[in-house]
Amino acid sequence: MTTTAQLYTIFLNHPHIITDTRKLVKGGIFFALKGGNFNGNQFAIQALNEGAAYAVIDEDIQSKDERLLLVDDVLKALQDLATYHRTKTKIPVLAITGSNGKTTTKELIAAVLSKKYNVNYTQGNLNNHIGVPLTLLSITNENDFAVVEMGANHQKEIELLASIAQPDFGLITNIGKAHLEGFGGIEGVKKGKGELYQNIKANQKLIFVQKNSEALCDLIGDYNHFVSYGNNNEFNVCGHAITGNEFLKVAIENPFDITIQTNLTGNYNLDNVLVAVAVGNHFGVKESDIKDAIENYQPSNQRSQIIRKENSTIVLDAYNANPSSMQVALDNFSKSFEGYKIIALGEMLELGIESESEHQRIGNLIQEVNPQTIILVGKNFKSVAATLNANFFETSDEAMRWLKDNLPTKFTILIKGSRGSKMEKLLEAIN
Repeated sequence: MTTTAQLYTIFLNHPHIITDTRKLVKGGIFFALKGGNFNGNQFAIQALNEGAAYAVIDEDIQSKDERLLLVDDVLKALQDLATYHRTKTKIPVLAITGSNGKTTTKELIAAVLSKKYNVNYTQGNLNNHIGVPLTLLSITNENDFAVVEMGANHQKEIELLASIAQPDFGLITNIGKAHLEGFGGIEGVKKGKGELYQNIKANQKLIFVQKNSEALCDLIGDYNHFVSYGNNNEFNVCGHAITGNEFLKVAIENPFDITIQTNLTGNYNLDNVLVAVAVGNHFGVKESDIKDAIENYQPSNQRSQIIRKENSTIVLDAYNANPSSMQVALDNFSKSFEGYKIIALGEMLELGIESESEHQRIGNLIQEVNPQTIILVGKNFKSVAATLNANFFETSDEAMRWLKDNLPTKFTILIKGSRGSKMEKLLEAIN
């Protein structure tokens, strides 16, 4: 069996990790991971033939090729290698989790810290039990800071990810109604996300905490090694949203007096901006650089994006959705945008027994916005659509075709839904 230490020696000479032969990097190490519908061991020889330097396997393959590295469990070998590398690099690691806003917060913090440091941060949505190890293994000697996003849909997952990453700093963006089915309700979400705080506290590390959040304060308890942010001047960072704009503008009142004009929509992004300021200030990024980094950040990942066309404004927040994020998106759309309004929502997934009631609650919120046109996609919205007299479609493809034939001359549209709804498809209908 190949040990972690032996694998690490090989990794230092071949630092590219491959988990998919379709994305093979010559000279890299192929990890033969298993999934519900695939077994990477079956592709190990192919990976070697196509240029991989080594292949890590956990099944006996009928080959004497010395480039095949046998381990007990490929996934665990990947995770153990990532932890080993993390301990060798010794750079500061900031871990981020939460129900909403993880990716936007990660991007903002990375932008701010990059003004002073060479930052390695989670790319895209690589935030699970495979993505976190891959992020850690991408750290090089040139990096002097790492920002690692951690996602989860059940308890004990953040505990695992934190044990792999061994963060020096941690933050939870918020506790909301996400993945209720896997977590077992809102209290389960709180407990699951709180596993990051447990790791940080056990190792006497530093927490960045939104001190206006009762749930987060409960999780902090009497732990006093933290940096606070929110809307109270007694906090380390204090600020508030300046209302009345499509784009979020933030007035920072403490520790300095500046106004930040963002390219994000929605006051729900306020905390994401405040914690980016808090992290930047804590690590010595200049005030002017913090302001510049946040003001120049352009969302491009279907999160809080505003896309303007000649006769339309698109509020694109289609990467994912849960009851909490749906509520704030609808509230923002109601208050911050004018004109002919179209609301296009895809169903919310992984809500378990609360799915029917939560979809109905969103239906009630749609009525309060009172848009001119409503488009609802996915079976969980079917009964809601009937009560609202909305346009209902099983798939976003069907919705896109209908929208293409029924667009008004000038309009503003909110597009949001769970990843499985693929609501970004509706963009094809808008020229």
